[in-house]
Amino acid sequence: MLKNYLKIALRQLKKQKMYTAIKVGGFALGIAACLLIALYIRYETSYDQSYPNDSRIYRIVGVTHYNGKVEKGTDFPAPFGKALKNDYPEIEKSGRLMRNQLFYGAGSNEFRPAGKMQNTYETGFVYADQEILDIFGYPAVYGNVKGALLEPHSMVISKRKADKYFPGQNPVGKVIYLNDVKNTPYKITAVIENIPENEHLRDCDFFISLAGRVFGDEETNWNDYNYDSYVLLHAGTNVKQFEKKMSEGMLKRYFLPTMEKAGMSNAAEVVKNASLTLQPVRDINLKSYDVDDGFGNGDIRFVWLFGAIAIFILVIACINFINLSTAKSANRAKEVGLRKVVGSGRGLLINQFLVESIVYSLVSFIIGILLACLALPYFDQLAGKHLTMLFGEWWFIPSMLGAAIIIGIAAGLYPAFYLSSFKPVEVLKGAISNGSKSSFLRNGLVVFQFTTSVILVIGTIVIYNQMQFILNRKLGFNKDQLVMIQGTNTLKDKQVKDFKTELQKLAAIKSVSVSDYLPVNGTKRNGNTFFKEGRDKIDAGVGGQMWQIDNDYIQTLGLKLIAGRNFTPGISSDSTGVIINETMAKKLNLKDPVGKRISNGDLHYVVGVVQDFNFETMKQEIQPIALHWGWSPSIVTVKIGSSDIKNTLAAITATWKQFSNDQPIRYTFMDQEFQLMYTDVQRTATIFTCFAVLAIIIGCLGLFALSAFMAEQRSKEIGIRKVLGATVSSITTLLSVDFIKLVCIAIVIASPIAWWAMNKWLQDFAYRIPIQWWMFVVAGLFAVMIALLTVSFQSIKAALVNPVKSLRSD
Repeated sequence: MLKNYLKIALRQLKKQKMYTAIKVGGFALGIAACLLIALYIRYETSYDQSYPNDSRIYRIVGVTHYNGKVEKGTDFPAPFGKALKNDYPEIEKSGRLMRNQLFYGAGSNEFRPAGKMQNTYETGFVYADQEILDIFGYPAVYGNVKGALLEPHSMVISKRKADKYFPGQNPVGKVIYLNDVKNTPYKITAVIENIPENEHLRDCDFFISLAGRVFGDEETNWNDYNYDSYVLLHAGTNVKQFEKKMSEGMLKRYFLPTMEKAGMSNAAEVVKNASLTLQPVRDINLKSYDVDDGFGNGDIRFVWLFGAIAIFILVIACINFINLSTAKSANRAKEVGLRKVVGSGRGLLINQFLVESIVYSLVSFIIGILLACLALPYFDQLAGKHLTMLFGEWWFIPSMLGAAIIIGIAAGLYPAFYLSSFKPVEVLKGAISNGSKSSFLRNGLVVFQFTTSVILVIGTIVIYNQMQFILNRKLGFNKDQLVMIQGTNTLKDKQVKDFKTELQKLAAIKSVSVSDYLPVNGTKRNGNTFFKEGRDKIDAGVGGQMWQIDNDYIQTLGLKLIAGRNFTPGISSDSTGVIINETMAKKLNLKDPVGKRISNGDLHYVVGVVQDFNFETMKQEIQPIALHWGWSPSIVTVKIGSSDIKNTLAAITATWKQFSNDQPIRYTFMDQEFQLMYTDVQRTATIFTCFAVLAIIIGCLGLFALSAFMAEQRSKEIGIRKVLGATVSSITTLLSVDFIKLVCIAIVIASPIAWWAMNKWLQDFAYRIPIQWWMFVVAGLFAVMIALLTVSFQSIKAALVNPVKSLRSD
């Protein structure tokens, strides 16, 4: 019997080529999209699950409620980790990780093995306790990881860096230098396996020991927050109970006394509205979108979003199958009637139609998997991941086979029951032919298809316009034609100054500034609390940045000075002066700031005020900032005044070689760095566009076939109308108008849903566009035009048929 079912199913596949192509093609596209998204979701949810004790590893996250806002962060004072281990027996190990670029050696460095002459720029340097290596259990390639960071100036590196600098050698015991500082050698004590890409510490290639490392009085100072803290809990610990115990104890024993000692008048209120939470290491990647931790994490909300899009696309493909099967009912009606007349039961007919559906699904899955394989490299680039097909996994093929059967049954269930329900008497009288022209369910499915498509189109329009707003908004500084020369701290201080002087002599250069603090990612940041003079024991402090700049910084970046003056060489008092932004003046309630004094532990007098400028992403409001005249020589920023960029860069390179032959020049353009800050937004816009196009293509494939069958069903009616004098345009309108009505209903349903969804997405941005009426109009017109073009082809074709052909049987 099964052999007979398969034979009939294959016969049906060959009989209606267009019908088969659309059914299988739409299904295959939907399956390919779902498979790619499933690979993405699997990858994102696989983070941080390969540690030996991953279920017992937690990161401490601080949560504060202030002025109606919730802030979460992972930076804690240096003594915090040790206090945790000493005070709570539930903790087996506690370790600190420090990535703050303000501290020499963390972040990026010029790297050079002893005996080599040339420096090489490297990133991924972190300071760590030995306990960090113990907690995460990184396997050793060379040396012994246990105890590898117990000695001062010891360093553990990754295998890829060992292979790069010491190919074919065991580098344990080798000496290296950072930034050409020869009086501070570091010794490699172990080499670990490369940290996998699906771990949140994936970018860490160099672990520098915190042992004996003294950054001022940090080891006993509870006021400076620079360390991430991780803990390994003992097996069997009640995490919820311990979290509450730890939070209350640490806040009352350490943080509250520290705040009161510093004179904070609202210390008790701050502690009351704060808490410490334990974040499972498995949750760091997807559930840290609202945590200020400095990692490039994923976002669980996007995983859910892409999962929903995958389901909708698959549902749209299934809807095509159901619509085409029921619309073509008249073509199968006589077959059903004759089978019943000769004794076939309804159960056998249902089995026949389900087998046909499963065959369609299996063929679609095979084509869909092939399409996914072909599209995977492009999807990798689009998603910024390195995904692989899972053919090597034992469960993959059985899962695909099972999914094909389940989806085939699900998509074919309604058509099977519908077609098998025909009564032979009605079929042979032709009643089914008349009854299949209209279907409430079929219309509802078309509406669902286009509702989904219109939502995606509106989302694409909103995201694109937000992206344009970000890239073209006035930032308060000029990012164009700024060259950032990096790694200049390897030169001696006098050489950096001389290098700047030589650059200023070049005719194509307008100005030059020396500062590591710039309004793009990857440059230095810090955290300070500011008060008006004499108010530090009375007022709540104002959090802000304190940047070290030189006297050419404002001119080079094009900042606008709106009050006071710039720093002036020769005025010794400017060493304690600051230039603040408008937000700082407003938050400190300084109505006439110039000449006033502010404090961040040290007193500074305000020499000027600059217009607010965006120095973080548009997702954040502009924060208070004080620009302090100081020395921070890792980056030299050059403002080019010539359109001949190539020769200007050549001149800059030649100047650099006069000062450093052993280190290649390294530079980037600030406008490019600015765009990189919004890679995630650009990626979201591209993904939305691709899925919107895919959903529309699948929907239109179904609409195309559906309109063809509707035209076929009404062929006699069209013939009669033409005989009675109907024009081609009137018949085209007649056949198209019902479909356009369905698309209009879809637009009405989609608009409020899209408005709600995109409004929620825009809430992530402090500076955002309003959602305007024309976005819905454009999306609606686009959907109508696409539907009209799709339907009109079949409508015009049907209207042009000679009525003699359609009426000659009557």
